[in-house]
This record gives sequence, structure tokens and C-alpha cells, in this order.
Amino acid sequence: MTDTFVKNELEQRGFDLDQNRELMFEKVRINEIAQKYDTPCYIYSENIIRKNCQEYILSFKNNNVDFEILYAGKAFLVKALCNILDEEGMGIDASSGGEIYTALAANFPAERIYFHGNNKSEKEIRFALENNIGTIMIDNLYELGLVNNIAKELNKKVHIMIRVIPGVDTHTHEKIRTGQVDSKFGFPISELENIFPAVMERDNLVYRGLHCHIGSQLLDVKYHLQAIVEMIHVIKKIEDKYEIKTNNLNLGGGLGVRYTRDDNPVPINIFVNSIINKVKDVCDEYKVSLPKILIEPGRSIVAEAGITLYRIGAIKEITGLKKYLIVDGGMADNPRPSLYDAKYEALIVDRLESNKTELVTIAGKFCESGDILIKNIELPRAESGDLIILFTTGAYHYSMANNYNGIPRPPVVLVNEGKHGLMVNRETYQDVINNHVIPDWLM
Repeated sequence: MTDTFVKNELEQRGFDLDQNRELMFEKVRINEIAQKYDTPCYIYSENIIRKNCQEYILSFKNNNVDFEILYAGKAFLVKALCNILDEEGMGIDASSGGEIYTALAANFPAERIYFHGNNKSEKEIRFALENNIGTIMIDNLYELGLVNNIAKELNKKVHIMIRVIPGVDTHTHEKIRTGQVDSKFGFPISELENIFPAVMERDNLVYRGLHCHIGSQLLDVKYHLQAIVEMIHVIKKIEDKYEIKTNNLNLGGGLGVRYTRDDNPVPINIFVNSIINKVKDVCDEYKVSLPKILIEPGRSIVAEAGITLYRIGAIKEITGLKKYLIVDGGMADNPRPSLYDAKYEALIVDRLESNKTELVTIAGKFCESGDILIKNIELPRAESGDLIILFTTGAYHYSMANNYNGIPRPPVVLVNEGKHGLMVNRETYQDVINNHVIPDWLM
């Protein structure tokens, strides 16, 4: 095995070879997973998920600050994961009523759930308040009044945090930037002082702090550091003008991960140390009390813990132009290449020690020309029936999966030290049509 990337995958991502040189993921043979659960199939390492949670928590504890880590549920959220997060002492950042429902169904503590979203419905807000969700993030003035009115009707006091646009342009993909001045999320930082009285005059809302989120898949901590300066500056202005302390500062998520060999993400501990040191320095500069620091990692918890297993079907070669390896999944189970031009690495399971002799494109089975998973990747010569793995598919894959072309969504399998089991069943055709109805007049 001569390819450095493949060696690194085996060493760093929970892979190994058994005595017969068959590929294993967390001591479970990939061929066994394919035989038992079929393909396509999402597979997660429990150990990697727990290790990432623990690294975040330990990094904060080592800095001796008050903190809370909220896993960003939009990346991937199922009941089994909620159990893991609870055991590891994490909170959950939920972006919809459905994510709240999932967490509650897993008996996740309601007080450790934070409710996000830029257009929460009245039904979602009521559901959250009736279930005593810990904190609601307020995104706009409309929502401020709506949450207060529902809380008043239910005779509840609700903890809120105000989402702020810090005005930091991260230069990541335009579809995953959130901190620039014209973002759809949050209050512009320049307007926060003026709207603050509207926050404080709501009798059923309890101000708990400020929140920002600047974007996703960030491979440089400098953007978070810029946001920290802006956020603490506005904390100082609020304190001076209204004599109100901001006890919680939520800096969002966004830490990037390694999708390809070209990515060089910041290690979790260095990221945490950098933001804590910056918060301390800027608080000292502005002479404000050090707030509790909250962050919302999602991708950096689960992305590299997940892989997707496909089987190659048709192989199509256009002489002199292109060769396609067509797999049994594609843009419905992984829409990220179509949405963001996302890049991936892959390997063919039973050809790890074969030389890479072909430049191919891995295509999906869906009825779109844009259903391409990887363009122009060097791989060993493949045959129909070969199993192929895409790495770093733990975030925004299952959560974005859909039933395009009427195809059922894949199962989700958890592996850990030789054990394997389902977190999500494979859908059936019946599942796909379960909510279909026919109006009376068409019967």
C-alpha cells in the first residue's frame, strides 16, 4: 500500500486490516457491513464521535473558564447520537421543532437544548416552551414579540439569547457564510444598541446573552477572533449604555474538517485555546467581566466519524474523454457536491494494495447530469460489484438526504470495537409513500 492518504485513513480514522488483509472500520469488516446492511449505507464510528466531544470538553476545562458546548444538531441528529451526547455532557443546538422532538424522544434533558432558527413558527415556539426548552435564540424583532406573547400566554419566563451579525466575511463558500453584514440571520451588530430596549421591556423574556455564527468549514481561526472583538465591543456598549451585563457569549460553530488531502483544519484544542485566549484578552482590554463561553460544533464532531459505503454498478467509458464509475447512490444521499461543489476522497475496498492506474469520475444513479460525487479521482482499475468508500460523510449527509426519484434513504450503522448496529433503518418503498393520500374525488 503506497498511497500516503490511504495509510493515513487506516491509521487515523479507525480503519485496520484483519489477518486476511480485509478492510475493517472499528474492528468490523466492511464486507460484513455490506453483506448485513446492503449498500448504500452510512457508517459512523462511536469512538471518534466520543473522542471529539471529549477533546472539546477537556480543552475548555484546561483553560479554567465557565463554558457550555452545544452540538449543532443540523449536522446529524438521531436518537442514538442524542444518547451519546448526553453521556458526554454536551448540549444540543436545535434548529427546528423536529430536531427538538428527536432530542426529547431520546430523553435528552430539555434544559440543555437551545432553539435556533431565523423563522421559527408559532407552533414550533409553543412546542419548545411547553416542553421547557432551556434557551431560545432570538433572530429578529418579529420573533422577539412572538416568543414573548406565547410565553405570556403560557405564563412562563423564557431564557433568550440574541443572535447578532458580527459583520465578519469568512470567504468560505457563499452558501455557508452567515456572519457577513447582509446575512439573513440575526440582528446587524450596528443596530443592536438601538433595539436593546425592546429586548428588556418584554416581561416574559430573560436576557441571557449574545450569540453569533460566522460560517461553516472554516480552516482558519482568524475569523472567529475577528468576531470575538466585535462581539465584546458591543457587550461593552450595552453595559455602558444600559448598565446590563452580558453573562453568556455564544460564538457559534464552523470549525472545518478534512475532506481531502488539501484540507488542513485547525485541531480542536488549538481552536479552543485560541478563542478563549482572545476572549480573555479583549475582555481585559474593554474592562468587562469574562462571560461564560458557549460554542456550537457540529461538523467537527461527526464529519470525520462517518463514511458512506457504495457498490459500483455500471462502468461507462467514453473513449478519449471520461470514464464513469456509477454507484448505487448519489445526490439524494449526498447533495453536498451539487450544492457546494464539495470535494471528497475515496477508496475501493478490496483494491487497497492495487496501483492507481485510472482517472475516473464517480457518478450517482439519479436522473440529473449534476449527480456527480467526485470528479477526476485516481483509483485502481475497478469492476462492477466493487465496494467503494467516501470519507468524511458524517455531517450534512443523512440530515440532507431525500427521496428523489422515489428512492428510499440509506440506513445508518454505528460501529464500535467489533460491534455494529443500526441507528436508522433502511427505508422501504412503503416508507416513501406512507404519507401519500388520494383526495376523495379522485377515488
